[in-house]
Amino acid sequence: MFEYDQDIVKELLDENERFQHLYQQHSTLKTQVREAESGLHPLDDLSLITLKRKKLLAKDKMAHIIQQHQREHA
Repeated sequence: MFEYDQDIVKELLDENERFQHLYQQHSTLKTQVREAESGLHPLDDLSLITLKRKKLLAKDKMAHIIQQHQREHA
């Protein structure tokens, strides 16, 4: 995730509580989706779709924070 912005991600993880929260949330959701898809913790289709949407929303919010950071430090 955000492989091309690893320096910014590291900086934001050190300095930005909101980004830290979103990063942790995304990581947790990613694990839950992976476990559901592998059958470790099966979910019905609607629950899996909901998890994937929450994961994507967290990623979108992190991307927005990264973009804002880039504009402020350009």
